[in-house]
Amino acid sequence: MESLKGKTILITGAARRLGRLFALACGRAGANVVIHHGHSEKEALDVQAELASFHAQSWVLSADLSNAESVSSLIAQASQLAPLDALVNNAAIFENLSLQDTTLEGWQNHLAINLTAPFLLSQAFAKHATHGRIVNLLDWRALRPGADHFPYTISKAALASLTKSLAVALAPAIQVNGLALGAILPPANESASEKIIESVPAQRWAEAGEVEDALIFLLSGPAYLTGEIIHLDGGRHLI
Repeated sequence: MESLKGKTILITGAARRLGRLFALACGRAGANVVIHHGHSEKEALDVQAELASFHAQSWVLSADLSNAESVSSLIAQASQLAPLDALVNNAAIFENLSLQDTTLEGWQNHLAINLTAPFLLSQAFAKHATHGRIVNLLDWRALRPGADHFPYTISKAALASLTKSLAVALAPAIQVNGLALGAILPPANESASEKIIESVPAQRWAEAGEVEDALIFLLSGPAYLTGEIIHLDGGRHLI
């Protein structure tokens, strides 16, 4: 395992939920963290304060990931703070829309934030970094697309393909992998029904430590690992 001590990691959507979990995990592992947020400045500052409590250096940057110009400038802003060693494309929107309910605006919003932003950030990261790692946050649905959460699922399926293409395009200097999650946290805009885990072979929600360990592994594990998608979903993608 490669040490993260002293390395600088940009995490999108790091102010809330899983992004916050990832930011704190990286800080505890010794990394410096660039905390990106879109509209959650207070929460981002709270994460920064918590990182400071265990002496992890961090910075807060705001960018609207639905705006291509704002996305394109984020890597440059972060690189001025410290040379970047890793990028975690975590930010996403997740709306429970069926095919019939999906408007053109909803479709474009999901693609802009869940797919185009990671593409632009990865492209910019590769221009600024001579080496490093990219981790794209995926979903078990990406490899088992169904009719639910229609634009979200399609955007994550495309991000899975982008992950593999980037691994080839950016080799050998930059390793690109994906972390496909399942029942981790109850959806922010949906009820925390136990029905969510009825179809999970593991029959439980993931533990926070398991999610943290998976990310740290992809950021510090073998550099020979690239183009892979690790499913942390209790086996959900298998059925």
